[in-house]
Amino acid sequence: MKQHSKNKKEISHKPVLSILGQRVRKRVLQMAHSGQTPHVGSALSSVDLLVALYFASMQNDPENPQASERDRFVLGKGHGCMAHYAVLAERGYFPTAILDEYAQEGGRLAEHPSRQCVPGVEIATGSLGHGLPIAAGIALAAKMRGLKHRVFTLISDGECYEGSVWEAATFAAVNQLDNLVCIIDFNGWSAMSRTPKALEPLAVKWTAFGWGSVEIDGHSFVDIVSTLSDIPAVSERPTAVVARTIKGKGVSFMEDDLEWHYRPPNSEDLRKALAEIEAENSTLELGRNSTP
Repeated sequence: MKQHSKNKKEISHKPVLSILGQRVRKRVLQMAHSGQTPHVGSALSSVDLLVALYFASMQNDPENPQASERDRFVLGKGHGCMAHYAVLAERGYFPTAILDEYAQEGGRLAEHPSRQCVPGVEIATGSLGHGLPIAAGIALAAKMRGLKHRVFTLISDGECYEGSVWEAATFAAVNQLDNLVCIIDFNGWSAMSRTPKALEPLAVKWTAFGWGSVEIDGHSFVDIVSTLSDIPAVSERPTAVVARTIKGKGVSFMEDDLEWHYRPPNSEDLRKALAEIEAENSTLELGRNSTP
């Protein structure tokens, strides 16, 4: 297992990514409130990972979303799609006004993503355990065609209890899919309880399945970006990035609270949450403007 070092080169655009992350969190909260949908905690835990992917790590072009050389992304944890939708909109894949259609009758954005419902969504996902097998297939196809793009998938820690995840892990290792990266959003919660301790140490399990594995702070842009700039973690092996995150990250009364896996924010929840984020944004902007 490769332990990520925080002494790697500093990420100069960290303040920009942090501000983008807070903007995405606001949009996630607004979507969950207007759509009266659950899974806001699961979406918030993955925001920083998705911002880093789309704004710093993946080869992607919102003006040409079907470019053959683009890196591919598969959202295994489809129930967290509010964060993915919001990041795609911020990146310019589609107008942010379309986010208002989330979970609305006749809208383009469903509670689980469907293929090409908007530009940037490659695959319909949400049935846990399917994201990694699909990503592995895409990665193998690229290898067979001699193409150089990479394939990223984001799955949840609870999803690692699906047998299909480990079948795909074996398949990817046997086929030396070093163009495949599986990021595990390890926020410590499964559907009804804490993620079982039997998964630990998770990075060691991925190593045992023939992957290069890295464990990072999933809310540190320095960790995320520098790690994804140094893949594959092991030559000729797929890479697993175990990202330690906090469910509900960014809103104090939602953090590490299973209730927000199921409860949509009401008007007062939304007001309090947005006020917290605005206060944090002011601090980030002040720090950004004072940087020489």
